[in-house]
Amino acid sequence: MAKMYETLRVARSDQGVLSVLIDAPPMNLIGPELVRDLVTLLSELESEEDSRVAVLESADPEYFVAHVDLTKVAEYTAEAAKAGGPGDASLGMLWHRISELPVVTIAKIRGRARGAGSELALACDMRFAARENAVLGQPEVGFGVLPGAGGVQHLGRLLGRGRAMEAILGAADFGADEAERYGWINRALPDAELDQFVDRLARRIASFPVEGVRATKRVLGELTLPDREATRADARSFQQLVRSDTVQARMAALFAQGLQTRGGLELDLGDRIGSL
Repeated sequence: MAKMYETLRVARSDQGVLSVLIDAPPMNLIGPELVRDLVTLLSELESEEDSRVAVLESADPEYFVAHVDLTKVAEYTAEAAKAGGPGDASLGMLWHRISELPVVTIAKIRGRARGAGSELALACDMRFAARENAVLGQPEVGFGVLPGAGGVQHLGRLLGRGRAMEAILGAADFGADEAERYGWINRALPDAELDQFVDRLARRIASFPVEGVRATKRVLGELTLPDREATRADARSFQQLVRSDTVQARMAALFAQGLQTRGGLELDLGDRIGSL
């Protein structure tokens, strides 16, 4: 894994566990640079044999991945298109590739994972979060769009219809304990125990015969993952709705209040979006 990245710090252990640290200041927004790096990383992971488990986490304790950079939708979409061609020019299809990797993927969540940041975690095979500070949310409906990168598909399967409706239509933030009860994440763990738990699990999985691990992941994916056309349809709806006058007006109001800065609005976006 000799590639150089602008927004990722990547390191592999001798046990076959790849650490992927997301480091895209000021708050890990999904913009063209991060998408470009993730496209490169996925291409590497699809072709190499040495990595068996990849753990995604953040260098920023307040933000796992905040959400997409709403000022650069066209730019990050163009970068995502490089992964699958113009017909698959969306984060949804890029995240779908994460789910289909032969490598087992684990999201280790501290801080806020909202919108496409939550959907990035949902695309991973497992999710573990710090009880004290992890926050998950799908605020898109509060803007006037739907989750366009797999959130509807994954949460509908993981949470069930009623709870998925509550989580997505309510557009509120979920703490780690509540997310665990609903099935959004595998477990909420004390922050002091999170690293050790995930490291131990990752090394344990990486120690098993790779053929059995990958065959099991493939079958579970066939049983539980959304099909590609459903993911494409959600992405098309998001891209159409985000250009509407209603959404643009609500976005402008939130930008005036400090959207995409590290201040109070982003820290409490789930509450603030309900007061527009």
